[in-house]
Amino acid sequence: MLRLGIDVGGTNTDAVVLDGTRILGVAKTATTDDVTHGITTAIATLQALGTVETAHIGAVMIGTTHFINALIEADRLAPTAAIRFGLPATAALPPLTDWPERLVTALGGHSFQCHGGHEYDGTAIADLDETEFRAVVHAALEAGARSFAISSVFSPVNAELELRAAEIIAEQVPGAQVSLSHEIGRMGILGRENATIINAALRELADTVTSGLTNAVASAGISAPVFLSQNDGMLMDVDHARRFPVATFASGPTNSMRGAAFLSGVQDCAVVDVGGTSTDVGILQGGLPRQASAEVNVAGVQTSFRMPDVLSVAIGGGSLVERGGKGVSIGPNSVGHRLAERALVFGGETLTASDVAVAAGLVDLGDARLVAGLDRAMVREALAEVGNRIAGAVSRMRISRDPIPLVAVGGGSILVPKVVDGTSSVTRPENYAVANAIGAAIAEVGGDVDRVFTVAPGGREAAMDQARQEAVDRAIAAGAAPASIRIVEVEEVPLAYLPGNATRIRVKAIGDLTLESTGVLDRD
Repeated sequence: MLRLGIDVGGTNTDAVVLDGTRILGVAKTATTDDVTHGITTAIATLQALGTVETAHIGAVMIGTTHFINALIEADRLAPTAAIRFGLPATAALPPLTDWPERLVTALGGHSFQCHGGHEYDGTAIADLDETEFRAVVHAALEAGARSFAISSVFSPVNAELELRAAEIIAEQVPGAQVSLSHEIGRMGILGRENATIINAALRELADTVTSGLTNAVASAGISAPVFLSQNDGMLMDVDHARRFPVATFASGPTNSMRGAAFLSGVQDCAVVDVGGTSTDVGILQGGLPRQASAEVNVAGVQTSFRMPDVLSVAIGGGSLVERGGKGVSIGPNSVGHRLAERALVFGGETLTASDVAVAAGLVDLGDARLVAGLDRAMVREALAEVGNRIAGAVSRMRISRDPIPLVAVGGGSILVPKVVDGTSSVTRPENYAVANAIGAAIAEVGGDVDRVFTVAPGGREAAMDQARQEAVDRAIAAGAAPASIRIVEVEEVPLAYLPGNATRIRVKAIGDLTLESTGVLDRD
């Protein structure tokens, strides 16, 4: 089966076609304001190579920054009602507490609390008051809300209140978009609730974006099913993406790191992905991105997503280079996807990091004659500044004093020096510029379990086995080939502050995608 991987970044749209582990073609085009146009252009470039028959493509995997960009820009978000079941508990911190004001304004500031919720063992804090909830839904509609985010205390243990709330909303507002927290976040109420509110605010945009992506692929003559990659590098189909757009937030750095492992063959290392505007630094452990252990801040909001542990530095190929009284500075401002219009090597008038790389002879890009007159001392100082900041970022991500290998990917990785302090080697593999699209193309499918078990004396192994089996079952339901499934994460945390020998168990299982469940047979 041929796989088409596409990564839509802020600067470039990359595409690759893989036949197993063999790369048949790669394409890199500038991301356009109309993002779907960038996809069709990238596919057309692949077709023009003459080595790829799009009719033989069995699956299309896309990584996109549409949704996280919408949140960061506080743009294209639906007015959302954030409703929590927890009273009489949790009243001190209502929904939308500590959110940036610009996001609260964009969502309409619709925050409500109702009686309900559960204890950790599933017993009710208070019964659902349907009259109270129906009045809240009516008030939210009157205030202009179009999407609903429902959260209930300990709903991952007992989701009955959230499910009943969805039924009531469907009765009152047929067709309304509803996001339920037990389907999105982890145990803690605030992080899970925030993730659910973000998801609800993106549901309308998700309909538009997923339709645009599938139409762009179809217009190129490709009839294969389309999948989107998630924060943890796993795949989800388009219908799932429509319901859970928040799951795509960190797909970009995740795809880059997995692509770096594929291209370099290095499974344990630091990965430095230099794009047009920023550089992401992460750690690979066994070929998978190291996950953030704490709640993740996204656009100023604390969430409980499963996200890779990534440190971003404002340096990229499009970063502006300026010389002032304190020496040469690089970034954070960037020309972004207008590099080909504004950089000196393309006839523009803006000095960028890419111009410096060309002047130093690190890359053949544009017209090198246009930067031949740059001050050599300034060029050396700029490249040294890039190296120092990358070395500092890698140092902050290491958890050991021992040097580790570094794999550099991304179109701007030509800026990474051959020697970086704190690393044992620096590798820039072939096809480094499209590692993110390769990461999307090789993405797998998975299932995970994260909930509190009451472990009876001598019952630990039974609880662990139950969690493993549930994770495997969820991976199969997501489309994984049973024979390929493996357990990649197991975490067991005794909750000493709770009675009944409560233990939080997390298990993650992943496997290769089989297209039989989607109605398309694997040709392998």
